[in-house]
Amino acid sequence: MEKGVEYGFEHYMNQIPGMEKIDPRTSSPLVLAYIGDCVFDLIIKLMVAGRGNRQVHKLHEETSQYVQASAQSYMMRSMQEHLTAEEHAVYRRGRNARSVSPAKNQSITDYRRATGFEALIGYLYLNGEYARITELVTIGLQSMDHKNEEKETEDAGQ
Repeated sequence: MEKGVEYGFEHYMNQIPGMEKIDPRTSSPLVLAYIGDCVFDLIIKLMVAGRGNRQVHKLHEETSQYVQASAQSYMMRSMQEHLTAEEHAVYRRGRNARSVSPAKNQSITDYRRATGFEALIGYLYLNGEYARITELVTIGLQSMDHKNEEKETEDAGQ
């Protein structure tokens, strides 16, 4: 068996000089959100790029529809009922964290809910709970698809 098949991505990441393991239980919620933002961004970029080659600008536009605070906030609302008590506590810590940067073109409610969403994704990633990330992101994406279908139906009726 090839080495690339035996080990996961994290095995190789840990080989990078200076790479230290991050303990999600002792990390601040904003550090978790920082990591979660990157993880979610990668998930969405891979999903969008997997839909076919296009100009990078078009890929960016489609990606932005999912990674903006209002979209993450919407997804989080649909995911909340599926969270464990521990996951909900992580989300709440992230949502309630006081960020230095203000919300850009987003409501403060959406921005804070999105920060909680990203903190949860970061926490799960650092814990190696990739199946759970997939489960929750799928719930969120399905809710976005449903919302978009309703909007298209509504727009077609006008």
